[in-house]
Amino acid sequence: MSTSPDASVFERIRHAILAGTWAPGHRLAPAALSGRFDTSTPVVREALTRLVGENLVVARTNHGFFVPKLDLREFRDVTELRCVTESLALRLAIERGDLQWETELIAAHHRLARTPRRCSSDPERISEDWSVAHRAFHQALIVGCQCEPMMRIANNLSQSTDLYRRWAAPAPETLQRDVEREHRDILDAVLQRDVERACELLRHHYEETARIVLAAGLVG
Repeated sequence: MSTSPDASVFERIRHAILAGTWAPGHRLAPAALSGRFDTSTPVVREALTRLVGENLVVARTNHGFFVPKLDLREFRDVTELRCVTESLALRLAIERGDLQWETELIAAHHRLARTPRRCSSDPERISEDWSVAHRAFHQALIVGCQCEPMMRIANNLSQSTDLYRRWAAPAPETLQRDVEREHRDILDAVLQRDVERACELLRHHYEETARIVLAAGLVG
């Protein structure tokens, strides 16, 4: 099945935002984007509205669309909320998760571990395939909690920090970080049903990401 023109515009704008084409707070004018992506203004507006739902674009009444810009306090609060929410979800998943959950979690980790984290054409950037596999692994960790409202909250919080994690990719601390080891340690603790260690490792994983984002100067 071929990709529709509307879907193509959505993906191209989304990719540009994640690649850091525009700075945080930059105004995304539909008329200018329609020229850049060779499409109509209504198609661009629809794409931007969809991206608002992914927390990759901010819509301000009577002002238009903007690339998100988080302040220091909000970013720290979102990170803490994510740690608390997903730690609780992980705790429930370890208590409630069955063999099928473990099997799917192992498969998600295997896919993540076998997917290159950096783009071959631009080593400073995170590859889209890895980002998809990374999101799937973190979702697989907590899906065993069997609590849809908690899963939705976790997903929204994840999306709200994804942009900044990607923008921090070129930072020296990110290049030196052993993310693969962090994921493997979390998986091992979960499979051992070690609730306290698994939650501790997950919190450290997110706090380390936040530390690198803050060090990169993306928020302030």
